[in-house]
Amino acid sequence: MAEESEREKLRQLEARIDAAKQAGGTSKPHQEEHYSQAQMGWRMVIELVAGLGIGFGIGYGLDTLLGTMPILMVLFVFLGLAAGVKTMMRTAEEFQTARKAEAAAKTDPPDTGD
Repeated sequence: MAEESEREKLRQLEARIDAAKQAGGTSKPHQEEHYSQAQMGWRMVIELVAGLGIGFGIGYGLDTLLGTMPILMVLFVFLGLAAGVKTMMRTAEEFQTARKAEAAAKTDPPDTGD
């Protein structure tokens, strides 16, 4: 008898959990949003480091070929830094535009075709 009442309580609890999942199933999970932000951050860091690395590689290669050891390397490192920052800013603008469009889509009323 006690087992039957416990089983009934479990069934009721499962029904309540299912109802809560269905009611809140339309929103985006917090973990996905967090992952998206982390992904954006890593993308920007990689773009900056890639710009620096490419600038260093070109500058070091030219310095080795031409025999002007630190001059071109320093110049191209700064150019690579500038290119990396420019790419980061473009990526940030891209994400910001996407966010604004997403927010506008959520707040705009649907077109009724009047």
